[in-house]
Amino acid sequence: MNSLNAISPIDGRYRGKVDQLAAYYSEGALIKYRVRVEIEYFIALCGELNIGVDAKMYEPLRDIYRNFSDADAEEIKEIEKTTNHDVKAVEYFLKRHFDAMGLEKYKEFIHFGLTSQDINNTSVPLSIKECHEQVLMPYYQKILAMLEERAEEWKDIPMLAHTHGQPASPTSLGKEIMVFAYRMRRQMDYFAQIPFSAKFGGATGNFNAHLAAYPDHDWRGFGNDFVASHLGLERLQYTTQIENYDNMAAYFDNCKRINVILIDLCRDIWTYVSMEYFKQKIKAGEVGSSAMPHKVNPIDFENAEGNLGLANAIFEHLSHKLPISRMQRDLTDSTVSRNIGVPIAHTIISLASLEKGLNKLLLNEQAFYNDLENNWAVVAEAIQTILRSVGYPNPYEALKQLTRTNTKVTSETIAEFVETLEVAPEIKERIKKITPHNYLGYKL
Repeated sequence: MNSLNAISPIDGRYRGKVDQLAAYYSEGALIKYRVRVEIEYFIALCGELNIGVDAKMYEPLRDIYRNFSDADAEEIKEIEKTTNHDVKAVEYFLKRHFDAMGLEKYKEFIHFGLTSQDINNTSVPLSIKECHEQVLMPYYQKILAMLEERAEEWKDIPMLAHTHGQPASPTSLGKEIMVFAYRMRRQMDYFAQIPFSAKFGGATGNFNAHLAAYPDHDWRGFGNDFVASHLGLERLQYTTQIENYDNMAAYFDNCKRINVILIDLCRDIWTYVSMEYFKQKIKAGEVGSSAMPHKVNPIDFENAEGNLGLANAIFEHLSHKLPISRMQRDLTDSTVSRNIGVPIAHTIISLASLEKGLNKLLLNEQAFYNDLENNWAVVAEAIQTILRSVGYPNPYEALKQLTRTNTKVTSETIAEFVETLEVAPEIKERIKKITPHNYLGYKL
């Protein structure tokens, strides 16, 4: 498919940014994960039932999914045209391989006692887990590291704060960036508390068929060990035909919370650019506007915000819809779960834009200075608090009267006011040292 003909920008305009996700969320990847689970299940079953397969065949069996190719996926899709069932097509594909490997007498133990959801509900969480560990979490961590580095780099840059859009007590640029890093790190830590879980228990979750064929085996114990040891997942103990999806919903919600923090960051940086606190590195040949030659737009932060919003809209649907299923199972989860890679892709696109945007920012320290110098009224908080500490009568009201007149408050206005105060000379000296540029509290 030519990317120009793609319906989704994920496979069109932005394909280069999300190519790596194909290994986890494409149709071919899902088929490969199914083959992997079926083979690992067969190997585990051989150990449980001692059906006679030589252990030296285990690694050649694993090579089927290790060396899985597009041609293999196409073969399975061709089988599916007849079966009209995607998981059954995988089973028939493996039976062909067993025939070729001289294992034909064992091939009825492929998919033994299972329903398709035992394969899907292990394959999908396994793909999410491995994508999380190998792609998404490292990218989140990269953005977090960038924010923490800039927080340290900019901790000595005084900045006029704005609450309700109005000038407020000064802060440091570094500390304001650290707020986002701090929030992001806390939410990322919660990932460790969410298990990647799987449903594995037969048609309706009770190991009915397994117990019917081998009533003396501990199939729950076997299932727990198989899912943990062979797949690195946690088996849900009580399910219907499909997995409960509660942990998956928690995972999507956690992604959504991190993305909300990043949306907040994008909007603040966008605003700082509009206030000329930041300028942006200019790349030769780039155009900011088709009509206005002077423009250098904060498009990276706008692109990131837009894609984060798209990601979260889908994460919201996934976390709300997937845990709901009529009685023991309906099929709505199947088509919905095929879209799990979509919000992950939009998130990756966002992180790439955010990374690019952060790397283009140039401090305009003069703009920071000018805003502070034009807003001497913000030191009123400091003055009235010092006066409170020494028992001066009605300090808040005195500063309110000074700062709420129509006359602009300047360094001279403040100095004249301080001279009228009936306080000890050392208190006046302490107040005189306070400026909008040094009234920052902790800088980081």
